[in-house]
Amino acid sequence: MMGTAGPFLPRGRDRPEERRRRVAPLAAAPPEGEEEPLLRGIFEIGKTSCDVVLSARRLRWSPIVPESPAGDSSTALQVKEEIIQMKDVFSVKVKRRRFVGQKKGGTLLGITIFKCLHKEENKLTDCAIHLNNFSEDHCHSWFRRLKEILNGFQNRPKSLKVFVNPSSHKREATRIYYEQVSPLFKLADIKTDVTVTEYEGHALSVLKECELQAFDGVVCVGGDGFVSEVVHGLLLKAQIDAGKGTDYIPAPVRAPVPLGVIPAGHIQPVDACTFSTPSRLLRFGFSAMFGFGARTLALAEKHRWMPSNQRKDFAFIKTLADLKTEKCELSFLPLQISQEDSHENDRKKKRKNKKKGSKDQWHKIQGDFLNVSIMAIPCLCSMAPRGLAPNTRLNNGSMALIVVRNTSRTEFIKHLKRYASVKNQFSFPFVETYTVQEVKVQPRIKSGLDAKENTDLNATAAEENYPWNIDGDLVEASEVHVRVHPQLIHLYGVNTDDLESSKATCNCI
Repeated sequence: MMGTAGPFLPRGRDRPEERRRRVAPLAAAPPEGEEEPLLRGIFEIGKTSCDVVLSARRLRWSPIVPESPAGDSSTALQVKEEIIQMKDVFSVKVKRRRFVGQKKGGTLLGITIFKCLHKEENKLTDCAIHLNNFSEDHCHSWFRRLKEILNGFQNRPKSLKVFVNPSSHKREATRIYYEQVSPLFKLADIKTDVTVTEYEGHALSVLKECELQAFDGVVCVGGDGFVSEVVHGLLLKAQIDAGKGTDYIPAPVRAPVPLGVIPAGHIQPVDACTFSTPSRLLRFGFSAMFGFGARTLALAEKHRWMPSNQRKDFAFIKTLADLKTEKCELSFLPLQISQEDSHENDRKKKRKNKKKGSKDQWHKIQGDFLNVSIMAIPCLCSMAPRGLAPNTRLNNGSMALIVVRNTSRTEFIKHLKRYASVKNQFSFPFVETYTVQEVKVQPRIKSGLDAKENTDLNATAAEENYPWNIDGDLVEASEVHVRVHPQLIHLYGVNTDDLESSKATCNCI
């Protein structure tokens, strides 16, 4: 039966139309709501002969069950049809048996289809489905039609620029890429240009000179700091290509290609922020901390000779023991909440509100703050499974401003411990949260001076630099202006709204 193409006719005396099988004729009109079949044939799947039907969006098959001599059809009714969606298929190959050392030719065995399978929650794995048939003509006609369908998916990348940070993932990032990621790219017929970075800022330097139009996307393999560097380089390159200056960018253009952090096949827009001083752009990014989070990072950077985990623990405990406040003024523009259901109308209303530009829209708060966090993404991590800013989303055009005012060390530690629990870390009288579009942070000199001295010292403070933690990188600046830019970059990955109830954590972005 496996040695011929087409309908696999029997050798008995019965005419074909008299042979009674539970296989509907291809010429029959499909039921209402179903797609027109493109191909139909018989393959062996899992040692069972199956009737296989291919349409533009689905591949379905069911075992071929002959009618019993008694005419009992109860067995046939129990046959279960299996279906896979073509959007979940990422590769199709002709399957052959070859001798050791043989690179071409070989005995045809059939076709193998590779698809993405949801393993658990937001995790994917790959699996193979073998359609066995020994006919060259039959298999090649199916192979060509399957490839045509896969090539018709417009959002699928054909060429990727890949950056690998060899220092990430306990110095195993290079091995992880070449052993686990690269074979999947090859299987999916995706061409790659790989750069294994040699120093900090290497990816940024390459991206500034890279011709991004030659690629369908950029992929980075590394930790959160490396992701931030690639995002900054990707957006900076977009501004350069658009002819914009890079000192001050009030309205940046979007990145021309999507970013992948171990891509999962779908594309979703992601908000990004600009962090600027009054005179220059500091960088593009997603989150920043001023105060405790920044001083902890600054102390850790001074002890880079220590192992990473010891350095972080030492800096955290030391900064907590020497807990200090920062006196500053925060100006922020609250998010203009639209009542429209349409996302397009929502964006138009936001633009209209921005154009009005009333100074009354800006709010100001002053005081002594232990920590100020500004985050456009949830910032999931092992220490904060629900995220440092759990109420944010990747693409809703807003940032979370989290302000921790002066309090005792004991109360501050209670606040920090809440991040690792299911309790609300913001339910303290000294913690304030705001949903904003823009934030300006201006450090101030401590009070207790007369007006003239305070004015002079504030001018000095404007020139003095303070540590900032921007996406895990230490940046020194004084007054910082943070703006969120909706959907500035696209990311390969599932929609985070679908994962709202998942327990997934991430140390990247």
